[in-house]
Amino acid sequence: MAESLQPQPHAQASISPSPPRTGESIQAYRWKVIVSTSIANALEWFDFIAYGFFAVVMAKLFFPASNDVTALLAVFAAFAIPFAVRPIGAIILGAYADRHGRKKTLVLTISLMTLATAIMATVPTYNQIGAWAAVIMIAARMLQAFSVSGEYGAAVAFLVEQDDGRQGFLASWHYSSQSMTAVLATGFATVLNATLTPEQVVSWGWRIPFFFGLLIAPVGLYVRSQLRETDRFMAAQPSKAPVLEVIAGYRSHLALATGVIAVSAVTVYMVLFMPTFAIKQLGLPPSVAFLGSLLAGTIHVVLIPVIGLLSDRYDRISLSLVASLAVLILAYPLFAFLVSAPSVPALLAVQGTLGVLNAINLGCLGALVAGMFPTRLRTSGLSFANALTQMAIGGTTPIISLWLIEATGHPTAPAFYLMFGATLSVAALTVLSRKRRLATADA
Repeated sequence: MAESLQPQPHAQASISPSPPRTGESIQAYRWKVIVSTSIANALEWFDFIAYGFFAVVMAKLFFPASNDVTALLAVFAAFAIPFAVRPIGAIILGAYADRHGRKKTLVLTISLMTLATAIMATVPTYNQIGAWAAVIMIAARMLQAFSVSGEYGAAVAFLVEQDDGRQGFLASWHYSSQSMTAVLATGFATVLNATLTPEQVVSWGWRIPFFFGLLIAPVGLYVRSQLRETDRFMAAQPSKAPVLEVIAGYRSHLALATGVIAVSAVTVYMVLFMPTFAIKQLGLPPSVAFLGSLLAGTIHVVLIPVIGLLSDRYDRISLSLVASLAVLILAYPLFAFLVSAPSVPALLAVQGTLGVLNAINLGCLGALVAGMFPTRLRTSGLSFANALTQMAIGGTTPIISLWLIEATGHPTAPAFYLMFGATLSVAALTVLSRKRRLATADA
């Protein structure tokens, strides 16, 4: 029998992990959990984001074509294709985490991502080995996607199961650490484009972020190996087929979870697409095109944990609903303003606004979606819902945005895709809010 759609009440008795060694407080251990998941999560997202920021360069190196738009479409297609692997990773790694533990899965995912990062850092270009360069690069990105799909569910489940009363705050660090990665990757892109010549960036500069990502791997692997499994997982009765049970008994939860994730999925990758948009559509130089993403990422790092903390005290459904409605209403005016006044201040204003609204959504998202699934199915539910959303909506954002511009001839066209994602989230959050009111009335 499927559980209620309502998140578990904060007032229930909390099952907290006992300190893993003498003298270490539970609070200190929780911060160790936050730091360890954040460091490793940073590695797993660093080159994923760097790839998007260097899309123009990657197009020249791996997908040479006589037409720049064709080459750019190819590189964003290579960005989107690995997302098809994410449901597979969610099924396999999500089930593994629900049967064998979150910690084991988190160690496995960082190991897989390290291998993929090493391939990306050393892969030869088209001029060196021809079409095999693109094949190897796409294979590495598919391995990344497989790893990330299991990382999300295991990491969020591991965080929320540390303390029932602080689920929003704890889960928010997963998204904040992703934003730290975005800030770091954006910083690399900005510095490299400002200090190196275009020829140097194309020749070897683009590899620097990927080699830097490899430096994080040993640290992340070590700190994750020092953690212990959550008591909530240890107390739960494992499911023999968690993904099948989620699909059979929690279809409505799964559908609503994908809807809730939609707006943040599109917004995150729209921010990732914006440097390319600024260069190709606004005519801004590469040295400043990344500043907007740097601002949005910085806002995320600071604001997401604050919103997560607030979501433990106030209604996180309402907070997300307000933010999603704001994205729906403001998306087109923001793009129209940017296109009418293509400048760095306008770019900062637009991406800063999107950064604030997305921080509100992401600060609430982890605990909100985790609360839709019981402990024994939580990682599978989280991973599968997120993978489906990212495959169908999030990962396709750059290529659809570029296609919309080419098809309509209007540079403001990406706003409509952003509005589409916001509409899905508004609908899902409205349903959740209504179900909560009905449950309260029946109580």
